[in-house]
Amino acid sequence: MFKPFEYTDDNGDFVGIDVDLLAAIAEDQGFTYDLNSVGWDSAIAACQAGQADGMIAGASITDERRASGWIFSDGYYQATQCMTVAADSDIAGFGDLAGKTVAVKTGTQGAAYAESLKDEYGFDIVYMDDSPTMYQTVTGGQAVACFEDTPIMAASIKSGDLPLRIVEGSENEGAPYGFAVFSADEQELIDLFNAGLKSIRENGVYDEILAAYLG
Repeated sequence: MFKPFEYTDDNGDFVGIDVDLLAAIAEDQGFTYDLNSVGWDSAIAACQAGQADGMIAGASITDERRASGWIFSDGYYQATQCMTVAADSDIAGFGDLAGKTVAVKTGTQGAAYAESLKDEYGFDIVYMDDSPTMYQTVTGGQAVACFEDTPIMAASIKSGDLPLRIVEGSENEGAPYGFAVFSADEQELIDLFNAGLKSIRENGVYDEILAAYLG
């Protein structure tokens, strides 16, 4: 669940920006595919083992990931990370975190952002396996804040009716999301994705998909 990029709707259908972008790109470029919804770690493992050809999962394009064998498409969405606190919290910025506990999701850009601020602002970090647990840690008071991708956080607050708020001005510069493969043998898939992405940006389909989920 990574709303609004990929999630199951009320009808039980798998939907989201990533899902619709991939469908539009495949139609534009004339290829077919099977889409399986698995967890983040499972998706990476399946690609590395050759059981899947590629993954689209709100994966930020970073030098670290490239160095460890990820091969990315062109970026398809520029995502920042932000700090979120309880709706009634008096925390107004990073300076209010000293001596307090912050929750993050293991292996994410949100976690990396928190880790980069930890020593400067003197807070502790606890690691969670998924976003809902991370949010519950903040709403339940076990942590005073969490770090998450800004569009995910905004959508979760809006749709989940969570008593949380994004701290104004807490966003980082961010990084683009990319479609990823893990073998040079899959370069053709990256080329198809890039060509299709360019095409749907030019013909307006890309903007229509984003508008449907982000307004």
